[in-house]
Amino acid sequence: QVQLVESGGGLVQAGGSLRLSCVASGVIFSIRTMGWYRQAPGKQRELVAIITRSGSTNYADSVSGRFTISRDNAKNTVYLQMNNLKPEDTGVYSCNADEFRGRVIDYWGQGTQVTVSS
Repeated sequence: QVQLVESGGGLVQAGGSLRLSCVASGVIFSIRTMGWYRQAPGKQRELVAIITRSGSTNYADSVSGRFTISRDNAKNTVYLQMNNLKPEDTGVYSCNADEFRGRVIDYWGQGTQVTVSS
């Protein structure tokens, strides 16, 4: 089993920055894609950014140019640098990772709250 633990959330004013981290631990074979998702109050969870093991990235249009996802494979850690934050970025940010163990297995962290005040 793999556990994901996020950190780095908090309260920030619009225009500010935050950096989220997510560390995978446990019995890890080979984590493939890692990513960040968020859920705002009353809305469905949405993709923010994902990164493959080789470093290819994909971003939601709403964060492209402001957020940067990166990872350290040796540390099984993924980061999300968030700059120029907007009130609409407020939500619970959850880390996701997947492995292939005969089938694809998805793992989720518990989430970290990000609140951007105007």
